[in-house]
Amino acid sequence: MDSIIFDLDGTLWDSMDTVLTAWNSITKEHPKVAREFTREEFSFTMGLQIQEIGEQLFPSLSEVERKALLKECCDLESEYLGNQGGDLYDKVEEVLGVLAGKYKLYIVSNCQDGYIEAFYKYHELEKYFMDYENPGRTGLSKGENIKLIMKRNNLSSPVYVGDTEGDLRAAEYAGIPLVYAKYGFGEAKEWDYSIEKFEELTDLFI
Repeated sequence: MDSIIFDLDGTLWDSMDTVLTAWNSITKEHPKVAREFTREEFSFTMGLQIQEIGEQLFPSLSEVERKALLKECCDLESEYLGNQGGDLYDKVEEVLGVLAGKYKLYIVSNCQDGYIEAFYKYHELEKYFMDYENPGRTGLSKGENIKLIMKRNNLSSPVYVGDTEGDLRAAEYAGIPLVYAKYGFGEAKEWDYSIEKFEELTDLFI
């Protein structure tokens, strides 16, 4: 094993409260939506790409309307996250510091362009990661983005750490093991390793 690639939401942090505040400030004023979403409703979008989130939350809007609303929400979301951050899971920075001493670390998330940058900006964790990727920049699936990171950085034997069935499928597509973060938002039916807390990564790999 030469590297660890991380999912972001439900793996490194929980940004939902900040994201909800940003989105609801826009959706409650939208003439065709006119509502605020709950944390429970929003939790079902975790791990989805942005177009899938739009289809789930705004099914009555046309594709043009949905795309415009999503852009407005995502732009404000990135601004809020860059200024307020999210809730890091316990001992994330401490564990990243230990892992970075032995492995190359990366992030691949199903997010829009600017989201990982906001995570870096507020929590000042960029120094631990060598590279990152997302469909907002590439238009690719998570599995394809994992393979892109592997190729771009000449990785031969990474593992992927994530919390959803989609993360399992992405790891399988890339041909690498999954470390299932059981504390996250989703569920996976299969995995190669599992952790109940983020700090357990040191027990696995150090």
